[in-house]
Amino acid sequence: MRALVNAYAPYSNFRVGAALKTRGGEIVIGCNMENSAYGLAICAETLAVASAVSQGLTDFDEIAIATDDAEPTPPCGACRQVLNEFAPNIRITSYTRDGKEAAWTLEELLPHAFVLNPSRGRE
Repeated sequence: MRALVNAYAPYSNFRVGAALKTRGGEIVIGCNMENSAYGLAICAETLAVASAVSQGLTDFDEIAIATDDAEPTPPCGACRQVLNEFAPNIRITSYTRDGKEAAWTLEELLPHAFVLNPSRGRE
């Protein structure tokens, strides 16, 4: 929820915060950042992954997503693919301000993920 506060969403008003947890216990947060050139917007989940990677962290096991929406929201397709690049077995939990939550595995949300090396990934 703390990451949600920093979201920059003046166009959609759909604010998202994400907290990515590494297997080592580090937490890296991200929030969505919109842009008037819509294609330049960055999702909270992708920003959290990019921030973690920039710190040398690439071994993730869980991501929490928070929104102001009435129902828990899973990551968009692009974020699912970004998560798959580093953590095909990641656990995803989405929360609302009202306390609702839903959880998925990435494989449930992205059953046929694109990978250049099909032997990498889901063990």
